[in-house]
Amino acid sequence: MFRSRSKDEQAAAAKVTADQPQQPRDPQAPKGRPTPKRSEATSQRRSLAGTPTNRKDAVKRQREARRADLAKQRDALASGDERFLPARDKGPIRRFARDFVDSRYSVAEFFLPLAVVILILSMINKGDFQSLVLLLWLVVILLIVINSVITAMSLKRALKQRFPDENLRGAVPYALMRTLQMRRLRLPKPKVKRGERP
Repeated sequence: MFRSRSKDEQAAAAKVTADQPQQPRDPQAPKGRPTPKRSEATSQRRSLAGTPTNRKDAVKRQREARRADLAKQRDALASGDERFLPARDKGPIRRFARDFVDSRYSVAEFFLPLAVVILILSMINKGDFQSLVLLLWLVVILLIVINSVITAMSLKRALKQRFPDENLRGAVPYALMRTLQMRRLRLPKPKVKRGERP
């Protein structure tokens, strides 16, 4: 009585189609797709059964999957397993850049211990000692800059020789960031010894 006319018509049409008997498919007619193998059918059923039914379950599963991926990446960073490394560390170019840095000493890797020593020395307040500490700061920073420039130039040359036709973008800054870390704290862990050729 209060419903609109179009809804009544839709209900009547649905009733008419429901009352009509469905035409059975001819058993000899092709069905238009190949019969799936048993293993494929069971894997499809399992994937359908495993899909989350609501948003909360989906978010929970995504979080668990992300945690599992992060755990794999942490293990890979410790072990050096190339398959699960983050995209930033993957590939032969990045591996070569890491080995290049790990095979030599750099001033930048000693920056943190030197900074602590200089900070302690700066607390001593005796005459011209403060100006000596300031001079020591400047010398350390200058040595780091010079060493980084030399490392960048030699790494760029080595990369061009080793990978002439590859895209080397980002490899040098990646290596320079690695020189700022102390050797035993570097991730992925160093694979070459000092003095060893990469």
